[in-house]
Amino acid sequence: MQVAYTSADIVAIVTPQRTAGATDQTIRDIAGLGAAGAGDLSFLGNAKYKAEVAASRASVLLLPLDYAGEPAANQLYLFVENPSVALARVCARIEQLLWPKPPAGIHPSAVVAPTARVAPTACIGPLCVVEAGAVVGEGVFAQASVFIGRGAQIGRDCWLLPGVVVGAECVLGARVRLQPGVIIGSDGFGYEFVKGRHEKVPQVGHVVLGDDVEIGANSTVDRARFSRTVIGEGTKIDNLVQVAHNVVIGRHCILCAQVGVSGSTTIEDYVILGGQTGVGGHITIGKGTKAGGQTGIGSSVAPGSYLNGTPALPYLLERRLQILHQRLPDLFKRVEILEQKAK
Repeated sequence: MQVAYTSADIVAIVTPQRTAGATDQTIRDIAGLGAAGAGDLSFLGNAKYKAEVAASRASVLLLPLDYAGEPAANQLYLFVENPSVALARVCARIEQLLWPKPPAGIHPSAVVAPTARVAPTACIGPLCVVEAGAVVGEGVFAQASVFIGRGAQIGRDCWLLPGVVVGAECVLGARVRLQPGVIIGSDGFGYEFVKGRHEKVPQVGHVVLGDDVEIGANSTVDRARFSRTVIGEGTKIDNLVQVAHNVVIGRHCILCAQVGVSGSTTIEDYVILGGQTGVGGHITIGKGTKAGGQTGIGSSVAPGSYLNGTPALPYLLERRLQILHQRLPDLFKRVEILEQKAK
């Protein structure tokens, strides 16, 4: 990582509520508390690592407001409301340096249809394709080998990484970020069994992504059978997630890796689905629901639920059942002994 920040630069970025100590070291890297040395920035993001702070050799540390301790010589403590958020702001500044956008314009190897509209501040990178009638907004960055289908609309300041596909008629809001290999608008998985054969059901809808949606590498969002598949504002989707046709996902949801959502399901606002959670079709997941990893949800869920297990159960009940399940061998043994005594 080729960066160089003074302690004053870090202070200006994170705006701490108070400071302790000082350092003349230039910050050139970020490291964990135990591995950090002179010239490193570190942070306390989890209370279980609190004991490592005093021994850390980092030059600058981001610490929670309630941390009690004094810095070593040539060391600066910055007290912030949320050290993880403060570190993210530093990383955002570093990201702009490490992966800057190239100048606006269309690369000579890109293919842009005459009827497509590309904003003058957009960047269309090498080997990209923009089909007829597509609209690419201000500040969009299509990095390389990006396909933007017929009539698609890409909102301002979107960032499309290599290998992204945005299918025909699909719509992206502002500041959407799609990681490599994301497919928006692939056909929904629809077939009818007719006279011994699976007959394809045409998928003639589209996909709409709200503002500030982010989707991880190799995830897919299927176009609707009719109408639209929707991902709401601010929702974040991890790698290898499958969202089926006519699904509606609300605002500011989190879908972790390998989640699968079946067709025509509604996921309301602020839902969190742990990794490998499976969600059945034609159901509703209520607002604010949380599901642990590998949860299987087959029926509608009330708002504010906390679920775990397959089939999904209330979290505390499922945990109790898991404990009892581990005790079953001893229970059977005790029953056998009692049966023998009874005989």
